Amino acid sequence: MSYFKHESSYIDEGCEIGNGTKIWHFSHIMSGCKIGEDCNIGQNVVISPDVVLGRNCKIQNNVSVYTGVRCEDDVFLGPSMVFTNVLNPRSAVSRKSEYKPTIIKRGASVGANATIVCGHTLGEYCLIGAGSVVTKDVPAYALMVGNPARRIGWVSRHGEKLQFDDNHIAVCPATGERYKEENGIVRLF
Repeated sequence: MSYFKHESSYIDEGCEIGNGTKIWHFSHIMSGCKIGEDCNIGQNVVISPDVVLGRNCKIQNNVSVYTGVRCEDDVFLGPSMVFTNVLNPRSAVSRKSEYKPTIIKRGASVGANATIVCGHTLGEYCLIGAGSVVTKDVPAYALMVGNPARRIGWVSRHGEKLQFDDNHIAVCPATGERYKEENGIVRLF
């Protein structure tokens, strides 16, 4: 075994788990999951069938990652954040055929207790504030807060808030990387 699994956790048959991944107390990895290298899956985490996690994903305690979610590399999911997978759930109505895909792009971070409504894409390196409720697609590098979540700024790949000048250029204060904003789209410059 090239990964660590705490003795209190369960891994169903048919999962692929990458080298260096750590799965902590009371977690359950369900059949068909693909988990990349060097991931850290915290305590009391459920990874539902057929979920895909890229490499170096960090999933904090008490998170359920439901079928239909795909996380690219370097994604951070904060403690007790929530995914949904059906838009109109009813106990008496089976809607497993209606699961909506949710994509978390490379480097995105979701804060503690945030809710991500299914069927949306969170752009690369976006930052979702703690307790926010995401109800629509999120652009790359967006800083989102509130219920429903709204963009209040932009962040760098390093997670630092960006301040754009009159030429729509911003410099990350931590790394010196330069960013350009044009028509509501931010990219490395």
